[in-house]
Amino acid sequence: MAWHDGTVTAPLTPPHQPNPHDPWQAPPSGSHLAPSSGSPDDPDTATELRQAAVVTVLVAIAGVALGLLWLWLAPRVPLVSDGSAVFLRNSEGEEAIGADGTFVLLAAGFAVLSAAAVFWRLRRGGVFVVVGLALGGVLGSLLAWRVGVWLGPSSDVVARAREVGKGVVFDAPLELHAVTVAVLVWPFVALALHLLLTAAFGPRDPEPDWAAGAGWSSYYGGPGEGSEGGPGGAAGPGGSGGSAGPGASPVPPGGSGVS
Repeated sequence: MAWHDGTVTAPLTPPHQPNPHDPWQAPPSGSHLAPSSGSPDDPDTATELRQAAVVTVLVAIAGVALGLLWLWLAPRVPLVSDGSAVFLRNSEGEEAIGADGTFVLLAAGFAVLSAAAVFWRLRRGGVFVVVGLALGGVLGSLLAWRVGVWLGPSSDVVARAREVGKGVVFDAPLELHAVTVAVLVWPFVALALHLLLTAAFGPRDPEPDWAAGAGWSSYYGGPGEGSEGGPGGAAGPGGSGGSAGPGASPVPPGGSGVS
């Protein structure tokens, strides 16, 4: 309690209660600091790693379907034997590059489906999920390539020519001539589409709460809070002053205000 020019004012904060605006106030008993993000004990990181592993496995398994579709839709390259050598039946044909083009188009379609599915299911997935999507695309493309070659026509052209006989047309083995390009189509298209979906429809960071700053301005003597010498506060230098600040006892008429 303070005495000033016949006015008794009460302290703004009771001595037995901590100041709610004190930035250095110790945390209440029983509270614990949250673990820093990215620490080994962070459950969010562990969950994200598990999600990335699931994405990698599922996308890679989808490569089996890609391989079967490639085997079904890829154009065949006809060969013919004259008894001593094997020749292309149509030397002007484009079937040889048609297999590569079919694989690339199918891989791009699978990339679109996998990126959309991962974004729809794990919209808040982080970096590990995106890495899992790309890794799964690479593994799926490699698996599709091997499945198509394994289930396709025999790669032993000489044995096949001897088996069918002279002058009989048979299919050449299913091959990829641009293996590196074809394998990288799936991961690159999936990453690009996932990035676009995240930018367009992904969750936004919450806006900062500027209202929280009002307490600091009032604590340091903002307008209307009754700081000493400010508007609505106690009397300034010279003994003349306005009304008492917050928490001041009312002054009885004609008295000293002593209670």
